[in-house]
Amino acid sequence: MPATIPPLPPLREVIAQFGLRPDKSLGQHFLLDPNLLRRIVQAAGALDGVHVIEIGPGPGGLTRALLDSAAATVTAVEIDSRAIAALVPLQAAYPERLTVREADAMKLDVAALTAAPRAIIANLPYNVGTPLLVKWLARAAAYRSLTLMFQLEVAQRIVAAPNTPAYGRLSVLAQWLCAADIAFTVPAAAFSPPPKVDSAIVRLAPKPVQPPAGQLAAMERLTAAAFGQRRKMLRGALRGLGGESLLDAAQIAADRRAETLTVAEFERLMLATLET
Repeated sequence: MPATIPPLPPLREVIAQFGLRPDKSLGQHFLLDPNLLRRIVQAAGALDGVHVIEIGPGPGGLTRALLDSAAATVTAVEIDSRAIAALVPLQAAYPERLTVREADAMKLDVAALTAAPRAIIANLPYNVGTPLLVKWLARAAAYRSLTLMFQLEVAQRIVAAPNTPAYGRLSVLAQWLCAADIAFTVPAAAFSPPPKVDSAIVRLAPKPVQPPAGQLAAMERLTAAAFGQRRKMLRGALRGLGGESLLDAAQIAADRRAETLTVAEFERLMLATLET
């Protein structure tokens, strides 16, 4: 186990010292409760020997909790230069275990930052949480796990079951590639400043066998078409991909709607698009 984290100033002092007023344009809402931060790390499971990537560390609260775990290394990716400065003392305390990278995670191949086994653990900025997840799902095999904070509504979409209002394209893609569940919810009052909605920690464990790139691209096209016009029956929504003939090949009734299909049925339909 790593040594106990050395004495560091309270996070509120760090925020004041470095002028880290949360930036709405960056979707920043800081978590400062050390018990809650430890709980997020615990939700990720055993981290012995794992190289952890954190996105948007801000003042470093979750970073501290990660360094106090058994993680082999922590790589923190931050776009805000103010937060980069605030993390310098923490990096000095852990020169062998903490690397801070100033970059836009949306433009970065985060899997290339560290060796396997790797995991992402992050309180994601709300404004880029969903596109970041979709980007990482495309290379799910690169990660042992992803433990991510989203707005509660987004978290519910990720784990939603068919025939529920939240079920959609994100549900299918995430559950096709990973086992996904909500570890716990986080009330808005836990953040500084409080957002307008509650949040939740989602755990995603990539499945041992991942589809080839061609199948992933086909599933992305299929789900985009199927859920692009949710109120349409599939015969109309999928007209551009083959319509009724495609549905017949997959043995799926043409009068069904996208939200009624299971992930397994979407996979069957996707394979049919590659055969027709």
